[in-house]
Amino acid sequence: MSDLRVVHLDDALAVIDKPAGLVVHSAPSHRGRTLVDELEDIVGGGTDPARPGIVHRLDKDTSGLMVVARNNETLAALQAQIRRREVNRLYLALAGGRLASRTGTIDAPIGRAAKQRHRMAVSGAASREARTHFTVQDLLPSDTYLEARLETGRTHQIRAHFAAVGHPLVGDATYGGKSAYGLTRQFLHAHRLSFIHPAQGEEMTFASELPADLAAALEAARAA
Repeated sequence: MSDLRVVHLDDALAVIDKPAGLVVHSAPSHRGRTLVDELEDIVGGGTDPARPGIVHRLDKDTSGLMVVARNNETLAALQAQIRRREVNRLYLALAGGRLASRTGTIDAPIGRAAKQRHRMAVSGAASREARTHFTVQDLLPSDTYLEARLETGRTHQIRAHFAAVGHPLVGDATYGGKSAYGLTRQFLHAHRLSFIHPAQGEEMTFASELPADLAAALEAARAA
């Protein structure tokens, strides 16, 4: 098994801490092992055999917290919470350059980029509404360490939004982010996750610290 860590497990669902480099489910462009493969004895629910129990996704090189379902009822209930925007998903990110505002919202629709189908773009093909709220945690010499909250959950949303406003995430080569601080992936980590447990009716909140590569990069950015 990879460095995947199960931080909570009950009869209805599991919360996992996904390492960078692990794809969530199979796709035509990926033939290796996936998170679904790693959790084959845990996940369940839904009609798509390629993504049983998958409520929401993280990009391959984004680390952090995800909730997965173990049966049809839980999957449907958690997906409904996502649609109603009742699942709170907070990320830590390092954006290139210094943001002018301490807090803000990037409200711009996202769709597929016209000429690079592996990228998303503001006002791209079949755009859908997308909103990312952010709070600056620390203004660094050349970068901005921030917390981002998803209101919507489009593919590559945080990465595409910050690139669109001229501050691509450090290490994110796909969106023009600079290569720095020894990073081999984008500086993006899903560090806090809250939702209502479908069976118990109680709010559950989980937190994940920065993994070692991002923690080292942050210290290097502070010292730059």
